[in-house]
This record gives sequence, C-alpha cells and structure tokens, in this order.
Amino acid sequence: MEKFTLRRKVLTTAIVTAIAATSPQTLFAAEDQAMEEVAVVGSRISRNAEFETATPIQVMDRDAIEKSGYTNLQQLFEKNPAAGNGTFSTRGNNQDSTANGAAAVSLRGMGADATLVLVNGRRVAISAFAEGITTNFVDINSVPLAAIERVEVLKDGASAIYGSDAVAGVVNLVLRKNFEGAEVSVDYGGADGYDEQSVSAVWGINGDDSNLTVIFDHHKNSRLSSTERSGLDTANQSSRGGMNFRSARGFPGSFILPTATETVEDPSCPEDRIASNPDGRVCVYDYGPWTLITPEAERTGLIVLGHKQLSDNIEFFSEIAVQHNTSVAQGAPTPLDGAAGLYVLADHPNNPFGEDVDIAYYRTVDAGARQWDIETDNLRGVFGLRGSIAEWDWEASVQRSRSESEQTGSKSQGWVRADLLQEQINAGNYNPFGGVQNPDSVIDAITTSLVRKGKSEFTGYDFSINGDLFATSNGAVAMAAGLEYREEKVSDIPDDQFQRGLIFGTESVYAKASRDISSAYVEVAIPLPARFDLALAARYDDYSDFGSTTNPMASLLWTATDQLSLRASWGTGFRAPSLAQIGLGDSQESVFFADTYGCEANGINIEDCGELDYTIIYSANPDLEAEESESFNIGAVYEPIENLSISLDYWNITQEGKIDEVPFGYVYNLHCNDQDSTICVRDTPLEGQALGSLQSLRNGYTNIGEQDVSGVDLTIVYTGFELAGGEIGLRLDYSYLAEFERVELDTTGEAFITRDQAGEYEYPQHRWNATADWTFDNFGFSAGLSYIGEFEDTPDIDFNGTLDYESHSTRTVDSFLTMNMQARYTGFENMVLSLGADNVFDEEPPFAIGDGNTDLYGYVESQHDPRGRFIYGKMTYSF
Repeated sequence: MEKFTLRRKVLTTAIVTAIAATSPQTLFAAEDQAMEEVAVVGSRISRNAEFETATPIQVMDRDAIEKSGYTNLQQLFEKNPAAGNGTFSTRGNNQDSTANGAAAVSLRGMGADATLVLVNGRRVAISAFAEGITTNFVDINSVPLAAIERVEVLKDGASAIYGSDAVAGVVNLVLRKNFEGAEVSVDYGGADGYDEQSVSAVWGINGDDSNLTVIFDHHKNSRLSSTERSGLDTANQSSRGGMNFRSARGFPGSFILPTATETVEDPSCPEDRIASNPDGRVCVYDYGPWTLITPEAERTGLIVLGHKQLSDNIEFFSEIAVQHNTSVAQGAPTPLDGAAGLYVLADHPNNPFGEDVDIAYYRTVDAGARQWDIETDNLRGVFGLRGSIAEWDWEASVQRSRSESEQTGSKSQGWVRADLLQEQINAGNYNPFGGVQNPDSVIDAITTSLVRKGKSEFTGYDFSINGDLFATSNGAVAMAAGLEYREEKVSDIPDDQFQRGLIFGTESVYAKASRDISSAYVEVAIPLPARFDLALAARYDDYSDFGSTTNPMASLLWTATDQLSLRASWGTGFRAPSLAQIGLGDSQESVFFADTYGCEANGINIEDCGELDYTIIYSANPDLEAEESESFNIGAVYEPIENLSISLDYWNITQEGKIDEVPFGYVYNLHCNDQDSTICVRDTPLEGQALGSLQSLRNGYTNIGEQDVSGVDLTIVYTGFELAGGEIGLRLDYSYLAEFERVELDTTGEAFITRDQAGEYEYPQHRWNATADWTFDNFGFSAGLSYIGEFEDTPDIDFNGTLDYESHSTRTVDSFLTMNMQARYTGFENMVLSLGADNVFDEEPPFAIGDGNTDLYGYVESQHDPRGRFIYGKMTYSF
C-alpha cells in the first residue's frame, strides 16, 4: 500500500496545479439550446448539460456515428485510440475461440473484464460464453448501432460510482428516445470477397404526457476466408520470414510400430512435410486454409422505449430489448494424437507396415472442417418509476436481463468421435493411411452431433435520489445516493461427449456459478470559492462469494479563467473474480510451444525441437480474491480562441492482485521433466525413450499479477469556421502509452519480474485518429486517418512458453495507417445519401511473426484489419 499512499500525496499537490481535460460535452453542445439537466457517465448527479466534470469523458453523438460510416460498435471501438489489447471482435473468432460471434471493448489495453459496459447507465447481462476461457464481458454486438443516440466513454476508474469492473473506464451506450415520426436507413458495402448489409427503422409517437419509440435493426455480413487474402492462408510463414506452425496432427499421419523407438511418418507423406519432434519424425499439416478472417453473421434486434406521466410528480418508464444473433465458426479438421488411443491391427487391408501400429498423430481431413453454428438470444426489460418530492428527484427500477447462447455442430460439420473412428478402423472400413478420402457412408459412421449451451442471467433492483442539500454563497451543494441489489448467474455447459473424452482437438469450456451483490453509494458535489468544484464519492459492495469492499473517489475542477480549466481526480477500484473464474470446470486451450524436456531426454537437438500444439487444461481456484486498483488523472483544457479547444490528460492506473493464468512455461519447467507427473501428462515412453509424448498440461488462475499503466491523451477540436464557402470541423484524438508494467513470475517460479509491455507485442505506444468534416450547401465531405503505431514482434522468441521480450529484442511490426472518406448529399427532401470507403488505399496489415497462440498467419488480428478497402453506400429517409 506504500505506492497507493504516495499517489495520494502526489494528487494532493497536483490538485492546485493540475492540468485537466475538459468534458467533451462542451465541444458539441448547441449554443442556442436550453440547458437540460442530465446525468453523464462518471457521475450520478444530474447537472447542466454543459457542466464540466473533473474526469475525462469522450462522447460520440449520433451525427458523428453516422459520419464514421461504421455499421456496428465493434468497428467503432477498434479505431478508438483509448482502446487497446483485449478489445476483440468477430474477426478471428475461429473454431478455437471460446466466445464465437461476440465482441468486446478493452479500454487502456487492460482487458475486456476491466471495462464496464452500461446501457442507459445500467448494467446488463454478460455474454453467456466467456472469451479466453474466463474473461466475462458484455457483448457489444447485442446493441445495434441504429439504436444508439450517443456513446459516452469515461476514460478513468469509476468503482466508487459503478462498482466492480470499472477499473480502466466505463462505456455507456445511451439509446435513442423521445423520437417522433419515422426514419428508415438502408446501407450496403463490400470489400474483395466480402459484403455487409443493414436496414434499420425508427418510429416514435408523442402524446400529451408520453412517448413511445420503437427501433428495429437488421445486419448481415458474409464470410471472409483466409484463402481470399494472399499470404494469410497458411500456418507456414517461413517464406515471409515467419514461423512454420504446421501441426504434427497430419494427413497423412504418423505411427508407432511395436518395436519402434520413435514415431514414423506415413510412407506416403511428401518429403517437404516431414519434420522432427520429441517423439521422432512426423508428417505435418497446414491447417491455415481452413481459417476464417471474418465469419458469416446475422443480427436482428427490436427495442421499445416508453414513458408515461402518471401524475404531476410521478412518471412510469420502460425499456424492452430483444435480439437474435447467428454466426458460424470454423476450424481445421479434427486433430488426433496418442491421447485418443487409436491403433490399427496388422490385418487391416490398407496397413502398409504389415504389423500392429498405434496412431501417434492423425487428422480426419476427409471428414471436413469442424464447424459451429452459434445462436444467441438477448432479452432485456427495465421497468421503473421516477419523480420528485420537495425538489429532490428519485428513481426506482427493476431489471431482468438474459443472454442465452447455443453452439451446435451436426454430423455433416466434421465432428469426429474417436471411439466411432476406432470401430470403423477395426472393421476395415476406414483407411487411415495414405491421406485418402474415405467413403461418405464411413464418414457418416464416425461423426456425431454436438451442442454447447450457455446462459447468463441478471436481475437488478435499484433506488436513487438526487438533489441539492443546501445553498452556499458559491452555489448549491448537490448529492446523489442510492441502493442496489443484483443477482448474477452464468452457466456454460459443453456436450457430454467432450466430458467423456470422445472429442479431440477442440477447446472445451465448462463453467457454472451464481452470486448476489448488495451495494450502497453516495456522491456529493461541493462548489468552493475561487471557482473550484469538489466532488466526493464512495461505494460499498457486499458479494455473497468473496466478501465486501469500499471504494472512495475524489475530484477537483478549477475554472481558472474563461479560457482555461484545470482538474484532477483520484479513486480506488476493484474487479471481483468473474463468474467464469469462480465456477470453472476442466476447460481446454491449445498453445504452440516446444517440448524441450522431451527433446533433450530423447536425444534430439534443441535447434531441431519444433513447436507443436499442446493442450492446456484449466480448472477453478476457490481461493481467488478481488483485484484492487487505484487510478488518478490530471489534465487541462485550453480554449485560446473561439471554436478551438485543446485538452491534455495524464492518467495512471495501478492494478494489484490481478487474476492471471499461471505462466504455463513455469508449470512446464516445474513438472514436465517427470514422466509420472499428474500435472504434466505424458504417454508411455517408447522403447529407449526417457519421456513419452506430451499430451496435456494442467494449469489454473491465481491473484498473481500487478499492472501499472500510464499514458497521455490529447484532443484538439476546431469547429465552426468557414472554408471555400462552407463550414469545416477538425478533430484529433491521440493516445500515448507511456508504460504498461506487468509484474509476473519469473521462469524459476520463485521470484517476480517486472516487464514493461509498452511498445511490445500488441501494445503500440502511439495511436491516433484525425478527422475533417466540410459541409457546403447540400453537400458534406468527411475524411479520417487512423493510425496504429509500431510495436515489437514475437513476445516468446523461442516459443518455449516463457515470455522473454524483456531480454530479447526482435523485429518490429510496422505501423498501420488507413484512410476513410465519405461524401453526403442532403438535397432531396427528407433524405440523406452517403457514399464512402474505409481503408481507401487498400492497405494490407503489416507482417508479424506472431505469438504462437492466436496470431499464426502473418498478422496481429487484435490490432490490424485485413479486410482491405471497404466501399459502402447508405440512404436515410425520414417522414
């Protein structure tokens, strides 16, 4: 806690001299509009819409969303400079992903579970399927872009306001409401081999004391396969200077003879596919052509918002949202190894060895790719009352939210059962030699149907009050307070064929947990002399599983002059262990690394010890505790001339007790030199071998990590000046990642090491967006540049499971700069026509060797979009 105490002292000094960023609301508010009392993300106190806050907030309103040309929130956040590593999307959601068809946002690169996502200021149900096995998140694909009035991004910790998960910040999606009339939008766009189409409709009607708004949205995109992008369709990137990540589970396969001391490849294996591993020689397979860059997806949603004045002081309000999403996932055909226990008898009609053999490595390519069909149904209902008593506003509501997902795989989608395959081999019907295509009737006999079911449920009750406590000579002291109670449940149940060990080569996840949380919070805004405004907040949360926590927050705003505002904020935060983490059953993940112990023990040179895909099995840790954090922000806004605003922020977030998987390299070093280990499971050694083939490695999660992240944000906005007879607006959003220090176990597992990830793999230090918008008569033109800086490649230089980027420098993954353009015409009555392009110059993603895990195909999928030039058109008609 010494570090936290020091930060408080630093903040106390900085309060007077702080440089703080202004609230972006001041940049976009219309001067002639009446001042509406609103609550903006980061505060529960309703204040003037132009009131500046002491925390950095970025707002993208409806007009800016339309001009961006994006069709979903996934695209919007991928280009946001404040987002970083941990932001994931349907791009790269292949068969091995554990959250297919979903998307999430990760502010500051601290992970999707460190960013709280709200809808109209309220929590919603998390995705039924966790990403990366245990990362729970809100699927932003569940909220259609057509339904959003504005996106508010609080780039500061806010656990004192909102509770768990608001470590790196908060994203609040504000829905459109009080709409009157009707609006229909249709858009279509395409890139080479890929297209998207959307249609949306908004209808609203006002009564004397009521409103009903209905929003419909439908989005569909086609499949983009890796084979449609040159160079990204192979796991063998050696020709480009990368790694050869072809799999030992080959087609043709590799076998073990009764008296053999090592595996041998199928006699028909091509010479250029023979490789060495700790067991001997294998026939490797390139699974790259089977991968999807973007899976086919379809989303349909309906949202109904309404309110009705029941009396002079009481209003009823409601929100009802339903959405149905479908998607697909695909992976290479089923890979099999010694764990499947397959063998071929000597009398098999196709056995070229003439004696009994065990199948060491094989892949049922003739059964086709493994495919999932994913369906997700989201349902959300909010019902409440709001009103006022003695100049105090109050609100009470109840919410029920649910996300239900189902993954299914049919017999025609490549799902092979090992026991059924063995039966067909024994009967002489299936030929596992020579890489041949077996008859369809035999394929039908070895395949099966699968289903994985997930459900996430959220029930919440809340009551809040908001008003002025008393007046002072400097203004009114305002307060907001509230009580909340919520129940959360999640279940992710794989098919029992996974649990019985009949399905191989596919990551399997099991989780089931529930809990309830009681919370109370209070926030006070105090105007002080000399144009200072002080805000204090505190929140108490009591969890039924891990215990209770209290988190304070303080912020100070000083309006030094009409041109300059200074401010600072400080607060503590926490993230409770996710439901997936506390309820985790045996769950699997495949990772490429080199079995160096196996190679050394069996007389294979380390330089010839190739990287292969091995299975890691995770299970729950009942002793997990909450992660704790502290954040502070100092910044300023300066308006030197009319219509020009410059804001600058320095921010820092420290996270302690971070829940991470134990580095598998450490577990490997500790257990995998032991043939009898129950943590590192090996096959029985062959004749003359000291160690058998590595099959699986058991691992888990613990409060092992610490992160210290800091950076600088710069925003420059220049609006409302004339150019060539029109009006132009310019904006720059820039984020600099100064440090991203992680404290982790070293390779011995006996000490901790501090590593700075800033500028390392997936952590570019520089990200910015620059936009310009020019309107002239009935025409409008927008242009934007999006920049993702360079970063170092290959965090594990020798792919042995131990990160070594601190001790080794590797090549640099180049920066990535793309340009967007849009033209609009408003000359037709009640109609807006738009034509635009994303990545106008068709830039290809920079080459990367990869990390041996998710990035195996020559680019970094979490940072760079390989879609290429995307041209779109849109029509919006109002009546």
